[in-house]
Amino acid sequence: MIKIYTDGSCIGNPGKGGWAAIILDDKKKTEIKGCKKDTTNNQMELLAPIKALKKIPKGSKVQIFTDSKYVKSGITEWIHKWKKNGWKTANKKEVSNKELWTELDLLNNEFEISWNWVKAHSTNELNNEVDLLARYAANL
Repeated sequence: MIKIYTDGSCIGNPGKGGWAAIILDDKKKTEIKGCKKDTTNNQMELLAPIKALKKIPKGSKVQIFTDSKYVKSGITEWIHKWKKNGWKTANKKEVSNKELWTELDLLNNEFEISWNWVKAHSTNELNNEVDLLARYAANL
């Protein structure tokens, strides 16, 4: 089972952003991160699991940990309605960040993923660590 901790950060919203992921595979720990000049916090939160999933073998069993209810609820609940409604929200508006949601949805179907929400800035060491990495990346 591969465990992935993800986070996104933004200086200003929109503004300069960073994303990060910690991938735990057996006893190996891999850290990845990146930044973008003009972005939003939600885009960085979505980019983190996308980038992490692209680093592991397709078909893997994965546990993803995120402190973003936007990502967790979006990929496990809201996305089904969005797709059924032609990528429109309940208010008939275009879904924000559709390109990222589409990419995450495709990746989500290539793995056996358990999506888990963790409280931000709390007692989860790896979540706190990935938060620091994302904030560092936003400042690059």
